[in-house]
Parts: sequence; C-alpha cells; structure tokens
Amino acid sequence: MEVAATSFARMDLPAHYDAMRTAAIAAIARGEAEIDNLIDSPHDTRYGLTLLARPPARVTSAIEGLLADFRRIEPDQYYYPAADTHLTVMSIISCYDGFQLAMIDPIKYVDLVGTITRNARPFRVKFAGLTASAGSVIVQGFPWGDGLETLRQDVREAFRSAGLQQSIDQRYSIQTAHATVIRFRKPLLDAARVLAAIEKYRAWPIGTFEVDRVELVANDWYQRTANTVRLATYSLGSAPRA
Repeated sequence: MEVAATSFARMDLPAHYDAMRTAAIAAIARGEAEIDNLIDSPHDTRYGLTLLARPPARVTSAIEGLLADFRRIEPDQYYYPAADTHLTVMSIISCYDGFQLAMIDPIKYVDLVGTITRNARPFRVKFAGLTASAGSVIVQGFPWGDGLETLRQDVREAFRSAGLQQSIDQRYSIQTAHATVIRFRKPLLDAARVLAAIEKYRAWPIGTFEVDRVELVANDWYQRTANTVRLATYSLGSAPRA
C-alpha cells in the first residue's frame, strides 16, 4: 500500500497536534488510557530499521525537566532515557515480530542511504510543547523549511525502486517531527494530574536545533539503546561515517 506524502507546507502541524491532544485528553478522562503491556515483556521480538535524528543534549535536558513533573505524579510509567530520545526521519522497515538483521544485507541499505544523504540539506527543528495519544506523551516538533520533507521523499523514492525489503508508508505516511517521551505501561494513578501536566506544557518552549547528521539503526519498538545497532551515521551533504 502506498500513501501519498503530504508536505509540511500543506500540513497545519499546530492544528494536527492540537487535535491529537484533544482526542487523547478525552480518552484519558474517560478512563481509557491505553496501557502498553509489551514494554516489559521478554517475549517482544519486534525489530526493524529506522533512519533517525537525535536532538542535542541541551534539548534532551530541557525535556527531562518537563518529565520530572510527570515522574512525581506517575513514577511507574515508561520514560524514554535521554539517550533514546529521537526524531524519526523514516521507518524503513517497521518493527515486526521476528525481523533480524541476518534477513537483509545491511551494507546495501547503508550504501543506498549514503547516496540519498549526500545531496540532503541540514534542517532545523523546533521542539515546543506537548501533545499526547491515549497511551503516550509526545514532544511537538516543528521543522523549519522543507529540508526534512525533501529528505523523506528522497528516501521514499529511492527505496521504492531499489528492490530491497522495506515497509515505508505501509502503517502511515509520516508527516510530523515529534518525539515520544512517555508511554503508559501501568494504569494511571492520577489521571487528572496527568491531564493537568499535559495542559501546563502544551506550548512550553523546549529548544530549536539543527539536524546536520542522521543515523541508520536497527532497533526495537522503543528504540532502546541496549537493543539498537547503529549501522551508519551520515553527515547531511556528505558520505556516511562508520
């Protein structure tokens, strides 16, 4: 299944994030928070391949400051460590049960992404405020210009003609620049306070940063560092680095 990409120029990201937040708040208020029962499961074998960017330490530090409020309210939820915080450029092979690197030739993927990123431009992203889903809390990301969307479209086109295993856009066509920072793994202790914290930080300034390099990684569903294999790092506009 192919889903046509929507450019950021034509997508109202603030309205999109607001709609997400409104729907999530309504679900959580009804007692319908979605609990992720696989986070702690030793039987979760979902694995995949992702092109991603990592915000700098000053930005992840600002995120940690926000999360401190949530930790006091809900200490048993899953909080992404700073080292795992990321912005997905493209999910090349969406995580699925049983996928292993041995099933593909990683070098072909490294080389193909290298040809794409040589011509890519660095881009800036502004992290500001929180939105949510029924099962998670999410940092809102706003890209400046069309550098991110151009890179994504180049990845789509290159992989669709490469004959390599991929599942780009099969789950959904990625259009945002968000970072998931909390997942609910236990029933909420105090939903009202969680909702108040989401509202408190809905427009909170976090930081703007330039993405001038990206990583190709093999990863689990939660992008946990312990389960991640970094295949290559690419400086945008130049060759990959091992």
